[in-house]
Amino acid sequence: MKISREQSKQIEEILNSMECSKDFKCYKSQFNNLCKARDLEMEKFLECLDKKPQKCEFSFPFGTGHFCSCPLRFYTAKNLGK
Repeated sequence: MKISREQSKQIEEILNSMECSKDFKCYKSQFNNLCKARDLEMEKFLECLDKKPQKCEFSFPFGTGHFCSCPLRFYTAKNLGK
């Protein structure tokens, strides 16, 4: 995947502003190893579609589903189409 210089800068800012218990495996895989999520056109959250969302530090229950609050995952969905 081709990432622009501006996107790379924004990703670095996100990485520096957060901690990840999975050691940023999505970033290190060049975003080929992403959790399953769907963009619901919300401002800060995605719908988490993983089978065991409770195992993720960024997932939280809402109604009958879960939302994802990971800033990096949100960025990839909104800006990289992943």
